[in-house]
Amino acid sequence: MPLPVRWRYKLDRWRSQAAAVFHSEPKPSRPRLCPACGTLVGATANKCHMCGANVNYSFAAASRSLSRWMPQTSPVTYAMLAICCVMYILSFIITMKVTGGEGLGGGLMGLGGISTRVNLRLGASLPWVYNIEQPWRLITAIFLHGGLLHIGFNMWVLMDIGPMVEELYGSARYLFLFVVTGLCGYIVSSFFGGAPSVGASGALLGLVGVLLAATTGRKNLAAQALRSALIRWLVYIAILGLLFRGTDNFAHLGGLASGYLLGRLMPDRAPADVRERRRADLLGWAAGFAVAVSFGFMVFNYLQNT
Repeated sequence: MPLPVRWRYKLDRWRSQAAAVFHSEPKPSRPRLCPACGTLVGATANKCHMCGANVNYSFAAASRSLSRWMPQTSPVTYAMLAICCVMYILSFIITMKVTGGEGLGGGLMGLGGISTRVNLRLGASLPWVYNIEQPWRLITAIFLHGGLLHIGFNMWVLMDIGPMVEELYGSARYLFLFVVTGLCGYIVSSFFGGAPSVGASGALLGLVGVLLAATTGRKNLAAQALRSALIRWLVYIAILGLLFRGTDNFAHLGGLASGYLLGRLMPDRAPADVRERRRADLLGWAAGFAVAVSFGFMVFNYLQNT
């Protein structure tokens, strides 16, 4: 007696599902979008025929691969924010363990304070005679902070200025600018300041310098308004630097000057052709590699002194 049509349909479906568990057929290849310019490229293409970017290994491809865990806009800005916050939380936990509650007191300015000893072990910038032996400190110091108010103000400025610079120059160039201006700030600080120093303010002043360079000579109202706002920011920061003890004004000056110089040398737009895109990717990867290596030395140094 033949089975009803309905039962035969169910048996066929179950058979197909069981077969799929043990046997998978290759899916047909589909065209892809270039992660840099969005042009449709072939399924087996390695480079975009429009912009020349590597579809698999470019800086834009890496950003797209991480897009499910990172915001679609300003990914590098959010990455810098995350690293700074994670390092602050880690520093605070170590401070609580080492000092038995030092970071919980000290009034408003000292609230959430990080022990100087902890920051030194984690990678604070030192006088040049020490930094020349441990140059990784010039980068790790960018991502360390001294207290809750310190990191709160810096991250506020980062989220206010960072997305603007990243959109203007592209993520790869932006990462390079952030790291290099922060590094230059601590080079100046270690030569002339001398005291141990931490914080992203040198890199943030570098971004301000980049925007000042980008708006120099622009006659439109938007550029003039942005330039006026940036100059007001600089006046406020200068006043705070003179009023509050412990502010690293040398790092601010070094970051601002290097940012302005790089802003004058670097075109204030996204890469326009294959050569510019390759150069921008190279700068971005170099900056990212420098950060990764510096954090590797930081971990090694911390474990050695434990």
